[in-house]
Formats: sequence, C-alpha cells, structure tokens
Amino acid sequence: MSAGSINLTRGQPGIMRILNLILAFYCLTIVQGIQAQTYGCTDPTASNYNSSATVNNGSCTYASASADPVSGVPLPETLIETSGLIHWNNGIWTHNDSDDKNIYSLDTVSGAILRSVELTGTVNTDWEEISEDRDFIYIGDFGNNYSGNRTDLKILKVSKSSVLSGLPAVETINFSYPDQANYNPAAPNSTDFDCEAMIVSKDSIYLFTKQWVSGGTALYSLAKTPGTHVAKRKSVYNVRGLITGAVYLEPERLIALCGYNKILEPFIFLLYDFKGTDFFGGNKRKISVALPYHQVEAITTADGLKFYITNENFTQPDFLTVLQQLHILNLTPFLENYYSMISAVPGTGVKSGIFVFPVPTKDFITIKSKNSFLPVEFRLSNMSGQVVINGRLTEERQSVSLTGLPYGLYFFTLKGTRVESVKIVKQ
Repeated sequence: MSAGSINLTRGQPGIMRILNLILAFYCLTIVQGIQAQTYGCTDPTASNYNSSATVNNGSCTYASASADPVSGVPLPETLIETSGLIHWNNGIWTHNDSDDKNIYSLDTVSGAILRSVELTGTVNTDWEEISEDRDFIYIGDFGNNYSGNRTDLKILKVSKSSVLSGLPAVETINFSYPDQANYNPAAPNSTDFDCEAMIVSKDSIYLFTKQWVSGGTALYSLAKTPGTHVAKRKSVYNVRGLITGAVYLEPERLIALCGYNKILEPFIFLLYDFKGTDFFGGNKRKISVALPYHQVEAITTADGLKFYITNENFTQPDFLTVLQQLHILNLTPFLENYYSMISAVPGTGVKSGIFVFPVPTKDFITIKSKNSFLPVEFRLSNMSGQVVINGRLTEERQSVSLTGLPYGLYFFTLKGTRVESVKIVKQ
C-alpha cells in the first residue's frame, strides 16, 4: 500500500452503518420539514382562513366587498379621456388616450393641471396606460379594441430627468403577442388582444390584457429595452371584467388592477402575497367601487393605502352624462392586515407600538402609532446620524413624504419615548 492511501475494507461495515444512519437522519429531516409546511389560506380576513397554514397557496376566498370614494373632483375638459396614472414628483400624472401628445401633472386635491409636457415626435394612436420605474416613465400605446388587428403596438420609454427639463427624450419598445395569429379586422370590442394595463418591475414590463370576449386578463412580459420584441405569455385569470389600469408596489408584493364590467360597474382587483412574478399565485380579491356608470380607466397610489382613480367622460345621449373625474379610495380596511403581516418580520416595521410601512418604500411612509404616544416629535436620520427630517405626529395614522431624499437606509425615531429606531429603506 503506497503512502497516503487508506484501506477501508476492514472497517467498511461500520462505516456503512454510520453512512446509513446519516442518510436516514437527513431523509427524516427533509420529511419533517415538508410535514411542517401546511399549505392553505394564510389571510385572516379571508372566508376560508386556515390558522394552521404556513404557506399561502393562493386559495383564499373573500366575502363580497365594496369601497366608497373618500372624495371626487372634476377634471379639466382637457382631460376628457384620462387613461393612465402614476404618482411621481409630488403629483399624479396622466394622459389622454388618443391624439393628444402631452402628459399632465395634476394637483392631488383639486385635480387642476399643474404642468403639461409634450412628447414631441410621438404619435398618440391609443395611449392607454402609464407606468414608471426609478428613472423612466413608460407609456403604453397598445389600445387595440377598435378592430383588434394593430401591428404597431408599442411602449414609449421616457427619461424622467428629460421630462423635468422640458425636453423629453423618448425611446420606443415595439412588441407583438406570441399567440395572435389572426390579424383580420374584427368588430369593435370583440378581441382578446386589447391592453390597457401595465406595470414595470426592476427588470421587465408586464401587460394585463383586456379580454373583451372571455372577460379575463392574460399576463404577458417583455424586456424594458428599446427595440422589437415578442412578448411572453405568462398566465391568464378570469377576473370577470375588463381590466383598464394597474399599479405595482414591488417591495410589498402588491398589485392593484382597476376595471369595470360591461354595464360600467367599476371594481378594484387586488393581487398580493404572491411569490416572485407569479402574480395570480397569491391572494386575489375583487372590490366593487360605488361609482355606477363610471368608466374607470386608471389607478395609482402614493402610500399603498390611499389610491387615486380616474374615469373618462361617458355620455349616453338622452340618458346619462358622467364627467371625467379624479377620485380617492381608502383601501386601508382591505390591506392593513396584510401590511401588518409582512411588517411583523424583525427589522421591517413593528416596534413596541409603532408601525411604519411600506418598507422598503419609494416616496412616502405611513406611521401608525398608539394614541398614548401622541402628540410626539419624530426624526428621520441617515446612516451618518444626520437628521434629514424633523416632524410631529398628531394622528394615529400619518404619512410623511420622503421625496427629495437620496436612496438608502434611514432610521425613524420617536423623541422622548422608549421605542427603538425603525429602519426605513428608500428604493
């Protein structure tokens, strides 16, 4: 036997017994781990909540629910066909769905136009949605309900800094649907290849189609890079209505879709607590909106609780006229419990009677605190210990704007209390 070699022949039975024991222990551990995971509905607000469930399998069902707008204001006649919304730069931005090449910044209270920016060199064939990421605005020129055979579907990608400068720089993302083979003209409002809702993640664009025939929505993805792409079909879901707008809170794993049925009864369709981009794999809750005959076309939010929606002008001669309006919906009753669940992880928000959400965030945080703390001063400090915001809490629920602060880690502290600092991540 050469130096350095080992002969296992004599001890092989003992070694094999040890290896078998290790293998058996390993398999038992895996089985126990699997058994420890109970799949079911993990949302306590659902009708079929399973208190023993540890993994959400998307099976939650909910009782019928309705939301009444907190407020509503008319929009200027310039915005008779408002069709998309984002919350950006201390305001909400919208656009019309045909001909008009401008995007408009609106006052969130009065609905008045604060600013308009023309996207020169573009054509508004049928702008149906606006979305955003950190650096760009995306405008979906993909409305396709008239004959269902457009071959020029596109998304305009506009630099935010160029919009603020008044000289917008526009790039174009062209795309087609992989499963549309028939481009013969169809009757109006009879195609499943119409689209009015779009969200943008860190790495992709997602489209929620408006399926006129089936009353569902198909989810497609495509790259955020300019050029010509074939979208990828991801999934389909029967929402029992026509989807017209979307907003995405990526860190919170929440999507709010808006739409209406064929007799113009609007609704919000919430998707939340999903894994990755399996948007229909988590909780799905439909909430009717008490605005009969309102053609709701767009939705956005600043804090994940108060949502802005707009409706187009709708006129039925000799029967009804509904003016274009901006409405505010408070969805706290439907989302508060979910935010509490995802923020109950150490380091994300709940600290001795104070709840700060959403974390991570973009532009706003909302602070929910015990009434016994109020009134109380607070401060927000950066990682260097420099106080960047001083303020005073006077209500149990109060929002604080982080607009203008650089991206990074901050610490929220109540002065004169024993509550430890809460970490805030601005993305």
